[in-house]
Amino acid sequence: MENATHLAGVRSEMYERKWERFYVRRPAKVMSVRPGLTGITIRSCEVVDISQGGAAIELTTAIGLSSHYYLQIVGLADRIGCAEAYRNGNRVGVKFIAPISEHMLHRIVRADFMLGDAVNTPLKPFQNGNGARLGR
Repeated sequence: MENATHLAGVRSEMYERKWERFYVRRPAKVMSVRPGLTGITIRSCEVVDISQGGAAIELTTAIGLSSHYYLQIVGLADRIGCAEAYRNGNRVGVKFIAPISEHMLHRIVRADFMLGDAVNTPLKPFQNGNGARLGR
C-alpha cells in the first residue's frame, strides 16, 4: 500500500453496490469533448442494458472513443455523465458518474417496454372481415 493514496481506503456506493440491470436495446448518442477542447464528437450507439449505476452500450466502432463522455438516450432530454469501465470490441461498459434516479431509470425501461419491437414492424391498415380497407 505504499503507492496508494489516502483515498484508496474510501468506500463509495458507486463501486460497491450492485444494481438490478434491465435489458432495453434503446438508441442513444455518446457525446465527448475533443482533445484540447477543440469541439464535440457525437456518435450514435445503442444501450444494451442499464441500471442506476451504469450501462452497456454498443457502438459501430469504439476506436478513438475517450474514456469519459455523456450518454444521451433518444427521447430523454437528460445527459448522463459516464466513465468507461471496460471495452470489448464494439461493446463498452460504463459507470455513471452519479447514480441516475429510480424515476429516470423507470422512464427509460418503461419507454422501451411501451415501444418494444413494434417500432420495427410496419403498420397494417385496418381491414374488415372481407379484406376491404377501413378508413379512420
